Amino acid sequence: QVQLVESGGSLVQPGGSLRLSCAASGRFGWYAMGWFRQAPGKEREFVSAIKWSGANAIYADSVKGRFTISKDVAKNTVYLQMNNLKPEDTAVYYCAARAAPGNLFNGYGYWGQGTQVTVSS
Repeated sequence: QVQLVESGGSLVQPGGSLRLSCAASGRFGWYAMGWFRQAPGKEREFVSAIKWSGANAIYADSVKGRFTISKDVAKNTVYLQMNNLKPEDTAVYYCAARAAPGNLFNGYGYWGQGTQVTVSS
């Protein structure tokens, strides 16, 4: 059984940094893993994704230059380094994984339970 477990969410002041982690178990060899977020009253939105083979990574315009996605294939783990956080980054952040090739923006079949990130002074 595949499980994705996120960690690292917290309360942080504007301008601060956080690093989210997502450890996968039950399967190795993904096509891609990604991060999504959902703020209260809003739909879930794409944040970033990275292919498991190679270093191709993509980002939502709202986080480009501030967030960096990375992976540790041996640990079956993906990370999201978030810098210069803003109040509008407040959301539950979800890790996702897809085994089949396709669009990195959607089509993920496996999801974590989410981790809360709150940016507030």
